[in-house]
Amino acid sequence: MGTVEETYESEVRRKVTRTSYKIQEDMTDEETSSTTTTTTMTTQAAKLYGKDLSVYDDLDVDTLLSQLSPEEISLLAKEVDPDDNLLPPSQRCSYECEKEPTGPLDRKKLIEHINKQALETPDRPEAKPFVAGVIRGKKWEPPEQSEKEREADEQIAIDMGDEYEHALNDATQEEIIDLAAILGFHSMMNQDQYHASLLNKGQPIGLGWDGVTKATQPKAYPAEPPNLTDIDKTIRQVQEDDHTLTDLNWNNIKNISDEKFESLFEALPENTHLEVLNLTNVGLTDRVALKLAEALERNQTLRVLNMETNFVSPPVIVKIVKALLKSRTIEELRAANQRSQVLGNKIEMEITQLVEANPSLLRLGLHLEYNDARHRVASHLQRNIDRRRREIQEVRCAATIRLPRASLKQNIEVPESISSLSPSPSPQPLTPEPPMSETPEPVAPLSSDPSYPADETPSEPI
Repeated sequence: MGTVEETYESEVRRKVTRTSYKIQEDMTDEETSSTTTTTTMTTQAAKLYGKDLSVYDDLDVDTLLSQLSPEEISLLAKEVDPDDNLLPPSQRCSYECEKEPTGPLDRKKLIEHINKQALETPDRPEAKPFVAGVIRGKKWEPPEQSEKEREADEQIAIDMGDEYEHALNDATQEEIIDLAAILGFHSMMNQDQYHASLLNKGQPIGLGWDGVTKATQPKAYPAEPPNLTDIDKTIRQVQEDDHTLTDLNWNNIKNISDEKFESLFEALPENTHLEVLNLTNVGLTDRVALKLAEALERNQTLRVLNMETNFVSPPVIVKIVKALLKSRTIEELRAANQRSQVLGNKIEMEITQLVEANPSLLRLGLHLEYNDARHRVASHLQRNIDRRRREIQEVRCAATIRLPRASLKQNIEVPESISSLSPSPSPQPLTPEPPMSETPEPVAPLSSDPSYPADETPSEPI
């Protein structure tokens, strides 16, 4: 025979009820007996300092306070009257000025003195006594208008004559709308009426003064055709360094495997003809983007890289921008609209420092949140563009060749490639011509060369 005993306790207010269940079971299910015992116990009442709370009901509070020392009274005051959280901290401080008391503390006398002083203290005298029905204080009057304001408020009456009045009275609604558009009264018409009058198309039917402007049907544009670029073929062309492939476009091609990305990026360092690489919306991830950063460090011909709308994290974008410092051939980088829309202050500052150290980058497509980063990047890119423009101008000026007049009279032919580089000649003063020689003189050096002989007078540029 087995025994199972369970005990439950529940507390309700000050009464604790304890119930015990005892169940006896035989080894067989034929005989079963149960016994229940209930015990009720009541807890003792709350006590304070070993006494019931009812004992303190008859005690006098003033008697208890008179038995306390000043230190105990200050401690009791802090406990009974805590700081008000609604007050500012500067007003929560207790009075800490130590003074000797003038006498023992008598709470009743103190309250009587406060009430007596409040009743005997007269109110502040009023500047103007209250009288029923009389408004006290200064009545507000609007300030006088200046002469310009009065002239602006005055309405000018214009007599247009009977002819114009009859014309306006007999005008149709469409004519009045056209007249309002000509005079610039745009508030008298809705948007469709204004555009119809501006384009002289006539007013649409049903669009009067009380008409409802309907939504304009959007113009339907055909969907862009899919990108039919052969991925495997272009990878082989990049690997074989095909000179005909200078622009590779993989934009919007879905389901490109990581192995094909890796094959392309592994062939980039050895390629010497590819200049533009477009990888927009191709599902580029961090793992293959790191391979791209390694390839950019060794590639020497790529000028434009577009990798917008992919799944590249901000730290990997920093590595790609850092890789541009080694090759210094990339002129344009676009990497906006990635997995993380906001790069963060730390990432933006790192990108800004890398861009400022890059003298070849001309365009950067990134969304920078902070004004400091945007301003510094824009200023540096503008300096790079100005430097590139000066270099091109120097090359063009260096290609301007000046020949002596003797060679011009001998009808020496100048290649078209050289003559097309220089601007139109400016008028030159007449100078005495040198003596003619039987053999034509050699071509003179460049005008910007300091070794040009000073005794010869240069002729007009060709």
